[in-house]
Amino acid sequence: MNRSFATWTAACALCAACGGSVSNSLTDTDKFDYNVEQFADLQILRYHVPGFESLSLQQKELVYYLTEAALQGRDILFDQNGKYNLRIRKLLEAVYTGYQGDRTAEEFKALETYLKRVWFANGIYHHYGCEKFVPGFTAEFLRKALEEVDTKALPLAEGQQLAQLCDELFPVIFDPKVMPKRVNQADGEDLVLTSACNYYEGVTQAEAEAFYGAMKDPNDATPISYGLNSRLVKENGEVKEKVWKVGGLYGEALSKIVYWLEKAKGVAETAEQKAVIEKLIAFYQTGDLKTFDEYAILWVKDLNSRIDFVNGFTESYGDPLGMKASWESIVNFKDLEATRRTELISSNAQWFEDHSPVDKQFKKAEVKGVTAKVITAAILAGDLYPATAIGINLPNANWIRSAHGSKSVTIGNITDAYNKAAHGNGFAEEFVNSPEELRLLDTYGDLTGNLHTDLHECLGHGSGKLLPGVDPDALKAYGSTIEEARADLFGLYYVADPKLVELGLTPNDEAYKAEYYSYLMNGLMTQLVRIEPGNQVEEAHMRNRQLIARWVYEQGKADQVVELVQREGKTYVVVNDYAKLRNLFGSLLAEIQRIKSTGDFEAARSLVEHYAVKVDPTLHAEVLARYKKLNLAPYKGFVNPRYEAVTDAHGMITDVKVTYDEGYAEQMLRYSRDYSNLPLVNE
Repeated sequence: MNRSFATWTAACALCAACGGSVSNSLTDTDKFDYNVEQFADLQILRYHVPGFESLSLQQKELVYYLTEAALQGRDILFDQNGKYNLRIRKLLEAVYTGYQGDRTAEEFKALETYLKRVWFANGIYHHYGCEKFVPGFTAEFLRKALEEVDTKALPLAEGQQLAQLCDELFPVIFDPKVMPKRVNQADGEDLVLTSACNYYEGVTQAEAEAFYGAMKDPNDATPISYGLNSRLVKENGEVKEKVWKVGGLYGEALSKIVYWLEKAKGVAETAEQKAVIEKLIAFYQTGDLKTFDEYAILWVKDLNSRIDFVNGFTESYGDPLGMKASWESIVNFKDLEATRRTELISSNAQWFEDHSPVDKQFKKAEVKGVTAKVITAAILAGDLYPATAIGINLPNANWIRSAHGSKSVTIGNITDAYNKAAHGNGFAEEFVNSPEELRLLDTYGDLTGNLHTDLHECLGHGSGKLLPGVDPDALKAYGSTIEEARADLFGLYYVADPKLVELGLTPNDEAYKAEYYSYLMNGLMTQLVRIEPGNQVEEAHMRNRQLIARWVYEQGKADQVVELVQREGKTYVVVNDYAKLRNLFGSLLAEIQRIKSTGDFEAARSLVEHYAVKVDPTLHAEVLARYKKLNLAPYKGFVNPRYEAVTDAHGMITDVKVTYDEGYAEQMLRYSRDYSNLPLVNE
């Protein structure tokens, strides 16, 4: 899957594959309160939706219906992230809302924090690190609290008593040895059996790979995305799929989604958009992956609608084998002013492809259908909520991208919210090497960060090609990391190119240095604030950034291209030769593209395991100690705006109002009340 995340270097605005504000001005909302609350390692923000009021009534109505369709899928992701998540969430919410004891007591406050983390992560596993949360309260406290709660509010199976419920769920919550990781990427282990995600039941990694391997035809030029929308199970000794569709697995939620998509279809802006919605409905009703590909092609070609959306099984990061997709949705509309930048980049896509440092045999002779825009998010849902990407490139199927193109977006109001909330937090002053680098970041960081995101999404993911007969899943568990590294390197190589000055995208030949410095500082050091002591790097985007940063650091040692220097007990990144650093980025891009194009699994494994996984414990401890003093949260997420349809006496919508005053717990409890569509006991 192809998307960019905010990665927390200086002020979170100065980040790799992230960036600062786009030209989506919020001058009318300078007093907008972006900060909601902070707890554990999380900060909750709001985002503003500038321009919504100026949409036509039809467009507002369309956004409203698509927003409802987005929220109806919430429970799908909770269940995908772990088979007990829905029941645990309901159990904790029952205590949180019904507890009659001392709500200021330490253990109750710990339960409250735990529940807020579960809401944020869509389950009991960290949204980034994938490790199971450690409760700050005891099993005895929870059992006693449950005894005080109305049993009607508890997730009891038919005929089940409270003691039986506790016996079933408490080991999952409290025992660190029971289902400890949502996604395990440890080399040499059975990644299916050791991952707690709910994509497989009773099968091994070898059985899963054999099942899908037998389906694939190496000569098929238009292969479906095998396994994308199903759970793979073994029943009575037979391995088979349970497909996610209306009338199948997750059917209750998908039926509600279809209901709102039908309403959206009635107010579609264009005939092309209506066809997209109709095909998505057909996919949900049948579960047919060929229909999904037809939908994806129609979606790529719908270029004239201002309102756009993603709704479906999209990401594959949550599957240790990188095949099965988590459910997500985003509803958005084009930022007309800011999109001029991305349109300029995408209109030159062929030039960038032709001048890439990769081998000619791995380049596209003709780049087709690359479109890019800056969007304003109206709602986030599923695997894009509360934590969200700031850039997205879809569809994922290589053959669709080659034959029909892709859409790339940068989410302008989200990056703006990050920037506004992070202003003046002291991060840069603590970790940046000198006033010169601070000047670069302050002057150019937002600009080059945005450009790197644009290049990553608009061109990086759409560049290059697989050689004939190469399985798109050949890199297996390393595929996501390699793909993100490929897109990041494409952006890093070109953000320094004189072509960007020629196009007016950068003001001079030194601006790119801000992105180079922030990227290396993040990849070598500061992203470690997201890792618990003793852990390795697990998440694909973090692995990608460390792979790139560590590789260029090691390869440039002889010439001291990049150094880690010590001053007064603190480590700093120093870049001594930016031109040579760009050449190193180009060399690694060429190798990463070769690995991708040829499906060289062993080379991918070697690169990732050598550079991307291991953590220097001494440097890690230092970074954590320095970061702790700043009282910052390394992860951020959002509460959504709330939309309300205004109707006349005949029930016709006359307006849609948007408000921003809902709190975090208030929103999560409302979503649990209004959008809980799945049975609590796994099918």
